[in-house]
Amino acid sequence: MMQLFLDSTRDRSMSDQLYDQLAEAIASGRLVPGTRLMPTRAVAADLGVSRSTVTGAYMRLVAEGYVEGRRGGGSIVLDTRAGDDPHWTSTALRATPLAAAIGRYESGLSSARYDLTAGRVDHRLFPLAEWKRSMNRALTSLADRLGRYGDPAGDGEVRAALAHWVARSRAVAARPEQIVITRGAAHAIDLVARTLLSPGDVAAVEEPGYPPVIALLRLAGADVVGVPVDRNGIVVDAIPENARLVYVTPSHQYPLGAVLSRERRHALLRWARRRDAGIIEDDYDSEFRYSSRPLEPLQRLDGDGRVVYVGTFSKVLSPALRLGFAVLPIGLVPAVTAVRRAVDFVPPAATAAAMGSFIESGALDRHLRRARREYATRYRMLRAALSEAPIGLLTALPSDAGLHITAMTPDAPSDEILMERALERGLQLSLLHRTYQFSEPQPGVVLGFGAIAGDDIPPAIHRLVECLRG
Repeated sequence: MMQLFLDSTRDRSMSDQLYDQLAEAIASGRLVPGTRLMPTRAVAADLGVSRSTVTGAYMRLVAEGYVEGRRGGGSIVLDTRAGDDPHWTSTALRATPLAAAIGRYESGLSSARYDLTAGRVDHRLFPLAEWKRSMNRALTSLADRLGRYGDPAGDGEVRAALAHWVARSRAVAARPEQIVITRGAAHAIDLVARTLLSPGDVAAVEEPGYPPVIALLRLAGADVVGVPVDRNGIVVDAIPENARLVYVTPSHQYPLGAVLSRERRHALLRWARRRDAGIIEDDYDSEFRYSSRPLEPLQRLDGDGRVVYVGTFSKVLSPALRLGFAVLPIGLVPAVTAVRRAVDFVPPAATAAAMGSFIESGALDRHLRRARREYATRYRMLRAALSEAPIGLLTALPSDAGLHITAMTPDAPSDEILMERALERGLQLSLLHRTYQFSEPQPGVVLGFGAIAGDDIPPAIHRLVECLRG
């Protein structure tokens, strides 16, 4: 039963007040059709009123078509709406222009036959049985701590497992004390931005790049500036001299796929040292590399403590877990953890502990070996399918890692026409133009192969060619 509030000091009778609240709840949908109202005797006892008061309200609800009295079944809410709910239709509050300007980047789950959306993973690869075992172990280990919030940086044992894993799998120089467990990469970036940026500070991002990060930095009060990207990654010489923070994806630039060259890595670190600035290194999908040897992370090359290394398990395992981490310069840890406590207090203890167990048991390494083999096969199939497309229609950009390949489409129709044609053919796409925020967009598609079955890739590209040809 919903919570009811009666006021004996009001001029309106108790029975009328009860009727008003129940009628409003039914009209607004808070009491859904088929719900059985509590017996009049129980309601009277809860509210401290006479049973006749409640009976009168119920009888009026029946008379006006809100509920139906059933012999032996009580009073049942009917499938009807008696008017608009003022709490639903009235909105006196208004978002700030900054908040109102933020659009949703992804369109939600795809129902298309062929899903080439970037940024998605194959849920069928998720190691459910092993994750269940890790979660059960985590809940057992947390049994005596379920009444406490814990450390805002995360459990020490879990951070130790993460430090060991990123050191051997990504060559990141990390101690457990430097790690803060987060609810994904965006959360980590948010914490760092809140800690390092003051309103009006300049933050530089790659152009094209990942729009949600731009929105996040703007919400932190930053003046966000786009910096061009070429085949060697971000153009360091184009970074504004007054930038306080630079966000980069050096291992696999999103969306173009470039790897930040060794020379550019050292140039970026020198720039940050000269300008007393910080760098966020987002290594969002470096686990999946198919040919070239990886370069050392910026974080490992950093000798001044200017680089924050951000990682996520959204691509490694599942975005539904909402787990990520930041490897911080040790001097920044107290401030970031203080901000963390103010924002959302602590990481999700059970999920984080399960991840720690998942890593230590070797289950994460086993899963990654399986996933790499599967995604490598799809990567090669997508490369082959793109190579067979008519020359000039789909030009794949170099990319040796990750879960997407970007292809330029110089003769493509408008975005609206292309998406309409794609949906008609059961094809879901990510368009390159959405990643441009500061300059003229280039025509292209960001082709994700994480969610599509390998055998579906050739027919999907065939349909894409049809869409481009018209």
